[in-house]
Amino acid sequence: MNVKVKEIRENPEKKISPVIGYFPSGFDPVKNLEESTSQSGVSSVKVYKNAKRNPKNPRLEVVVGVGGSAVNFVGTSYSGEARTPQLCNFALGVLDKNTGVLKMVPIAANKIFRLEPKVPGVEQPENESRDAEKEADTYEERSEKFMNATRMYSTKKNIRRDEKRVTLRRTEDVGVQEGMEQKLEGIKVNMEALVEAVPSTANARNIPPHNLDANEVEMAYPLDKIILKGEWDYLQDIFDKLHGGSELAQDVYPSFVLNRAHSLQNIKNESSRRKMAGILSYITHLIRFKDRHSMDGVSSTKFHRLPSILSQKFSTMFASTTDKRLPQHKQDLLISYVLVLSLFADDFRSDPSDITRDLRMNPLTLRTHYESLGCKFVRENMSLVATLPVPLTFQTIKIKRKRQK
Repeated sequence: MNVKVKEIRENPEKKISPVIGYFPSGFDPVKNLEESTSQSGVSSVKVYKNAKRNPKNPRLEVVVGVGGSAVNFVGTSYSGEARTPQLCNFALGVLDKNTGVLKMVPIAANKIFRLEPKVPGVEQPENESRDAEKEADTYEERSEKFMNATRMYSTKKNIRRDEKRVTLRRTEDVGVQEGMEQKLEGIKVNMEALVEAVPSTANARNIPPHNLDANEVEMAYPLDKIILKGEWDYLQDIFDKLHGGSELAQDVYPSFVLNRAHSLQNIKNESSRRKMAGILSYITHLIRFKDRHSMDGVSSTKFHRLPSILSQKFSTMFASTTDKRLPQHKQDLLISYVLVLSLFADDFRSDPSDITRDLRMNPLTLRTHYESLGCKFVRENMSLVATLPVPLTFQTIKIKRKRQK
């Protein structure tokens, strides 16, 4: 049948939502309910509410009386099972077959009440009411108060930390962990994926996106993964200046770019010439972004203009939210990007002398960065030139293990 779902929102000011409970003792509340002479069924259902402590989330207590018995079944929304982490919301659905409308109503306190048998005045110690008062603030209420205070007065770092902590605590529910070991035993481990994941410690290598199966040197580090399609429109400054007959300012562009700008005129195809100019422009922006966040190179960025689209990208990829200087691992990643693009500019036979000066690095230190990219050095005209053999092969990263005491 076709059913139309109608959601009825909770309105505690006018009427209380339906109360859902269960009897873990095995008591059947509808047993012999149709027999008028039966005294074993439910005689009364009472709901008590205390809205003084938290009007938005009042404490509820349900008392179910049994006819002909002194035993009452009592359940609360603030103690016992109700205090465990809750990972879902509950609702009650009522289907009218005549109209085909399914009404969904939220239940009271969003809790399923566990109705335990209680004998008034017998099973309740004198200090039980005092203990109940001490438990007035439930786990959820205390967490909510703490989170509200954190959001109002604490830092963003602490807010994110507490949100992660709440999420982890929710997953500690016993019901979530039940049977987890049996499920894990049935999972087939893909060892090939694990083997591939070990050398893919790109965070440790700090290298741009790469293709280990590439047989062509241009595809070892795909250029479209480094310079995105929408960024090329913001890399036309070098092409426009040279095409207009202007020279590149020495106080704006690094020496690597200045030494190769003249070679652009030798590229006959305009599309290829525009592409190479864009690569040189991207190298300029990377180097100046590094200079802007360093003590010894900030003066070189005085006349440099970084497009906003690249500024946002570089800040996300390389910068730190707490320090103006670049973290060392982020700086290493930026250098890797610069070196890969310099290989593109030099047709994958690059003399690192000028890029070493632009990056303000020691030649031996920079050589380790080249080697982490899979480069090999060959001697050419009394100088060392960095090349990129394919397919890529990386040096094994040795991870030091702590000695067991």
